[in-house]
Amino acid sequence: MGNHVGIICLEVTMGDDDHTAAPRQFELGPFAFDSGYTLPNAKLAYRTFGSLNSAKDNAVLFPHMYSGNSASLAGLIGEGRALDPSQYFIILPDQFGNGLSSSPSNTPAPFDRGQFPPVAISDDVRAQHRLVTEEFGITALHAVVGWSMGGQQTYEWAVRYPEAVRRAAVFAATARTSAHNKLFVDLHTELLRSDPAFADGFYTDPADVRLGLKRHAMAFTMTSTSARFFRDEMWRALGFASADDYGQGFMRGYYQVMDPNNLLCQAAKWRAGDVGLHTGGDLAAALGRITAKFVAVAFSDDMFAPVADHEADVAMIPGARLRVIDSPMGHFTMFGLLPEDAAAIDEVLAGLLKS
Repeated sequence: MGNHVGIICLEVTMGDDDHTAAPRQFELGPFAFDSGYTLPNAKLAYRTFGSLNSAKDNAVLFPHMYSGNSASLAGLIGEGRALDPSQYFIILPDQFGNGLSSSPSNTPAPFDRGQFPPVAISDDVRAQHRLVTEEFGITALHAVVGWSMGGQQTYEWAVRYPEAVRRAAVFAATARTSAHNKLFVDLHTELLRSDPAFADGFYTDPADVRLGLKRHAMAFTMTSTSARFFRDEMWRALGFASADDYGQGFMRGYYQVMDPNNLLCQAAKWRAGDVGLHTGGDLAAALGRITAKFVAVAFSDDMFAPVADHEADVAMIPGARLRVIDSPMGHFTMFGLLPEDAAAIDEVLAGLLKS
């Protein structure tokens, strides 16, 4: 990408794991999904930064977003940053369906490709809980932090395991996927499936579905930042010559190398996200279970999770606080591509982690 700012190429300055190396694998064995299917030999990939202290009370879990992996947000970790590996043991789990943990792309028949079992956010979190407790012997996390789908997982952690989550920060995510957000998920998943080469998920090579991946990228190009981003030509600050250059050089380039079945697996979890399922659909009752020090962070121009949606959730969480970060980057504010965005995110995280 030349001089472009690469979202996935952000550097981590310190850690006991190299974010460019292959992640570790936690063997789950036969794992029963909430959909009623059991996946033999299920695996949860993960990376860590820093060291777990003797009291095992400095662990921060940092699940990732849609289309990401355990290295995607390593740029937010570093000495002197809020997520400082000299102070915290930071665990970055890979969600099911991202191509590193058990996924359509790496699972043998009869659960391969288009016949991978339906997966839920709850499945990711139950697997992560096993990693945290069985692999590391941690009973309570110093914090759980997540953006977008990582935020959905953070909500699930705080509601499902309230005693294990002391602090929580959710960025640009809601406790229940809104009707508007579901429509967007429907749009970009239909665009993936629209490619004749998709073959109901039984294509031979993901590259054959390049038309579907291109259409999927176009949807994200339009909605992942904001109208202000394009009106003010903010793509110039990222090193792109035009809006088209940004759309093709970054967004299409980012998604073109991905596996459509993996994206669809993750998107289905995103669409169905709802911690109210713990309480028969009563969202207020579910959020009332949260005992963590809780901060929800909205991005001013976010088309996926608007400020008003965060306000509604925070009103139902005991003692929760709402922070709004103003940025033309919309949903992508979390990447900290603008220095002021990175500083605002660090300020929120530092305040929570030290509280």
